[in-house]
Parts: sequence; structure tokens; C-alpha cells
Amino acid sequence: MRMHKERRRFLPWREALGSPRRFVVKAAMAYYSDVFGLRPVWWDERSAGLVFPESDAEIVVHCNPDIPSRVEVHYLVDDVVTAVQHLATHACKILVEPFDITIGKCAVIEDPFGTRLCILDMTKGPLKPGPQ
Repeated sequence: MRMHKERRRFLPWREALGSPRRFVVKAAMAYYSDVFGLRPVWWDERSAGLVFPESDAEIVVHCNPDIPSRVEVHYLVDDVVTAVQHLATHACKILVEPFDITIGKCAVIEDPFGTRLCILDMTKGPLKPGPQ
């Protein structure tokens, strides 16, 4: 599944009950590598940086309870319907089924760590610069 990304984002996740943080970080690294195709570039017991294969864009996942956990992350994918099908088979909850937007489709999912993610595509094409 090919995803496009902005420069750097922070994704929190809920710490597994009774699990030491290092296992949570390792689990998240493995999940984002296997499911989203990201490559880990650095990590410690509380966080990890992963990059997208098509670029040097990086996300940081963490289990630091002192960092606010409300985030809005938007992933640009090639096809939302295909991405939703793929993610649903990899432990993501579909919170909002695909719906039409001006440039294509959008959906809202939640990963196994409790992070909400919006995925969108540009299947109808990008907006032209200037007033619409």
C-alpha cells in the first residue's frame, strides 16, 4: 500500500496494560513497518522514528503520557477504498467508511494503538491553484 506523507508527525499510542514500554515501541515499529511500509531509522524505549519508502518524510510514534495524544494525521493514499480493505485486515478499526470529498475519497480509521488516522486520495484530481 503506497502512502504519501508530510515532513514529520507524532503519533501517540496507548500503552498496553502491563507491558514494558520497550515492548510497546517494538510492537508499534513492527506494525508500522509491516502494514504501512515504513522503515525504522531510530528508536529508544519511549519513541521511534520511521520514514516512508518514497521519501525522507518521517513520523514519530511514542508512548510518552506527557505528550498530548489528540492528533489529526492525514495520509494521502493512492486509493482509499483499497487502503481501507487492507487496513481492516491488519487490526485497524474503520471509524468512518469511505466518503466523497472534492478531490476524491476520505475515511477515518483507528490503528491497534488507538491513534485515529484520516486517509484520503486524489482520485478526482487536485484542486487548481487560486479561487475555486
